[in-house]
Amino acid sequence: METLFACCVGFLSACGIFLMLRGRTFPVVLGLTMLSYAVNLFIFASGRLTLRGAAVLGTSEQYADPLPQALVLTAIVIGFAMTAFLVILAIRARADLGNDHVDGKLPEADAVKKESR
Repeated sequence: METLFACCVGFLSACGIFLMLRGRTFPVVLGLTMLSYAVNLFIFASGRLTLRGAAVLGTSEQYADPLPQALVLTAIVIGFAMTAFLVILAIRARADLGNDHVDGKLPEADAVKKESR
């Protein structure tokens, strides 16, 4: 089970990095989102979750560690805010520049198509 979980985190990380290296803004936003999901899963798994763990100390032999849960909850809120900021930034860049490329310049193939019109 641990191998499957590690493969899922690795796959999400690889997909996130691949999408972040794309030339358009929407895949970059998706890549950052997938990478944040991978980090959240990694942090959550590092807490060594136990079944039937008590939330309050002293009521059971095993207890649930609240730190990874608090870190993941904070990361979800920060990730949501960052995604909203990136979407607004991408919309503004599209409106100002007329394209949605990350560097603001059209690639050679698109520039030739636009000039031929």
